[in-house]
Amino acid sequence: MANTDSALHQAVREKRPKSKTGRLAAASSIGTALEWYDFTVYNIMAALVFNHVFFPSFDPLVGTILAFSTYAVGYVSRPLGGFVFGHLGDVAGRKAVLIITLVIMGVTTALMGLLPGYAVWGIWSPILLVALRFVQGIALGGEWAGAVLLSMEHGDANKRGRNASFAQVGPSCGTLIGTGFITLVTVAISADQFQAWGWRIPFLLSLLLVIFGLWLRRGVEETPTFMAMQAAEKTTHTPLKEVFLNYPKQLLIAGGSRIGSDVLYALVVVFTLTYVTTVLHLPRPLALMATMLGAIGNAITVPMFGALSDKWGRRPVYITGALLAVAWSFIFFVLLDSTQPVLIVLAVIGGLLIHAMMYGPQAAFVTEQFPGHVRYAGSSLAYTLAGIVGGGFAPLIITSLYKEMGSTLWVSLYVCLALAITLLAVWKAKETAHSPH
Repeated sequence: MANTDSALHQAVREKRPKSKTGRLAAASSIGTALEWYDFTVYNIMAALVFNHVFFPSFDPLVGTILAFSTYAVGYVSRPLGGFVFGHLGDVAGRKAVLIITLVIMGVTTALMGLLPGYAVWGIWSPILLVALRFVQGIALGGEWAGAVLLSMEHGDANKRGRNASFAQVGPSCGTLIGTGFITLVTVAISADQFQAWGWRIPFLLSLLLVIFGLWLRRGVEETPTFMAMQAAEKTTHTPLKEVFLNYPKQLLIAGGSRIGSDVLYALVVVFTLTYVTTVLHLPRPLALMATMLGAIGNAITVPMFGALSDKWGRRPVYITGALLAVAWSFIFFVLLDSTQPVLIVLAVIGGLLIHAMMYGPQAAFVTEQFPGHVRYAGSSLAYTLAGIVGGGFAPLIITSLYKEMGSTLWVSLYVCLALAITLLAVWKAKETAHSPH
């Protein structure tokens, strides 16, 4: 099946106009940029505002934990999106699914910006916040694999690592845009105004990104791999069943490879905001600026490490990043606790550069575990199920560990445990960078 898919893919790809390549890369990354813009805005507001707006009867740190619990809901719902859209992606095609998930994500985020707080709607306010977060997670659960396949299945087989990483640039760009908008709002208005109504602005602005993303995606073609499978009648009607029955090992390896990078990201991007502002009592703009600079470095280096994995292999680059992350999980808090702005910025930038070493090759590594006819379903399931274990509960666990233990040592050990799972998964995998696919 794999060799046949590869030959069909090559035949169709040669007929595709080369002028489409740039737009395909943009369409791939803009989708994940929007998804992660939405998630970043939510994450930051969960750390800074939601404990007052939606959970006002609790002390600040407990309120933050509750806010992060709603953050976790967005990860718990991802497998549902993985099941639904993973099935559709292998049966109906990649392009249609990507348009649907884009619209759902943008609309739910805008509705969050219109949601009245606890003071107005009482208990219904946090309930509706959780419901919107649940739907948001469903959309993201179906988005990632399609965005990766959009660029990877159109591109050169020898550059799958680089091409797949275009979608991986999206999270950093989304983080950068979201953090940038929030920084501008916090600078432009007072803290009281920000808490009263200013936090809603970045949520509503997501609609502009939806319009731009739809324009990009409506102009792209279906991937050559899927068109080739359709022409040869090699698509499957039960991709989810095939993944669980025929590729359980690949599912575990692909999922396990994501856990460490997700937890590291939660530490460096999400928890930093809470730790710097609530524990160290330093200005909010410092934490936001550190996140923005780190996101820029991450966005630049993700495709570099993706391309490097084409040359050196997925596993060497991935494993090196995970090992460096183990060391950085301890260095990170030493730099933060210095309370020196330069060192705090260095802590975040360093963490996100190391994250890029894993995140760059990750998209190709995960999707290459599965053959073309179940690639969307297999990749979606691995991505979403691992997201629950990794990133979904990471901010909640990290914040709770620090609250209960009163020490960052336990936080670092937790991050190391997650990275150990990733190291084991990647070590057990076969190298796929130079194999036909």
